Amino acid sequence: MSVVINTNSAATIASNNLSASNAMLQRSLNRLSSGSKIVNASDDAGGVAVASRLTAAAKRSGVVAGNLSNAVSYLQHQDSVLKTIEKMVNRQSELAALYDDTTKSDDDLALYETEFDALTDQITTVSALTWNDDVDLLGAAIDITVSENGTDVYSISNADATGYDSGTIADGVTDELAAIAEARATNGAEQSTLGYYAELNSAAKGNFEAAASVIVDVDVAAESTQLARWNTLVQAGTAMIAQANGSTQAALTLLR
Repeated sequence: MSVVINTNSAATIASNNLSASNAMLQRSLNRLSSGSKIVNASDDAGGVAVASRLTAAAKRSGVVAGNLSNAVSYLQHQDSVLKTIEKMVNRQSELAALYDDTTKSDDDLALYETEFDALTDQITTVSALTWNDDVDLLGAAIDITVSENGTDVYSISNADATGYDSGTIADGVTDELAAIAEARATNGAEQSTLGYYAELNSAAKGNFEAAASVIVDVDVAAESTQLARWNTLVQAGTAMIAQANGSTQAALTLLR
């Protein structure tokens, strides 16, 4: 190799290698300090897009979990109302049986009628209760729709959950009890089904988060190894530049 003064190719090559190693060192430092493999979009443009979609899907699943919980709470409260009405109707059934006792006096019968009518009024009042101010519990039909990733996966129809009208109490206590029992059975089935969807949604949320983590989150152990590697190369590159710059001293020796 020629001994020259104007051009120091070895120093230039060593400088380029040092710059590349230092850039990778800084990249590892950024990843470890942020906990993310993607510090800038340019690090993985495709990964940024995919991770964003997965993260958004996980967040939607989180909202769905809240919706499912609210729907279950609604149904639980509805069942509490139905249970209370059932107790009152059962009492009316007892009163009806007592009323048929021919040994009772007219005053006794009047008392039974008074309690029966009072219970009817109370049932009407309880049946008109609402959820969250204006959502009917047992009245007009409503729909509670649960969506996951933009797709409706389940819908609760209040018309299906309540199969009776408290105003028909005079038509027969037995029929009323049968209607309440059917309504409570439907309510329980709705709660059970929502429980399954809650499990499915929870699993989906976890899977979305795990998939996004593979793309975005840094593997600390692996990246620490890379950090040590680039740190060593930076130190070696710095030393080699010093060595390359020192090689020009040979040319100066020849000029003495």
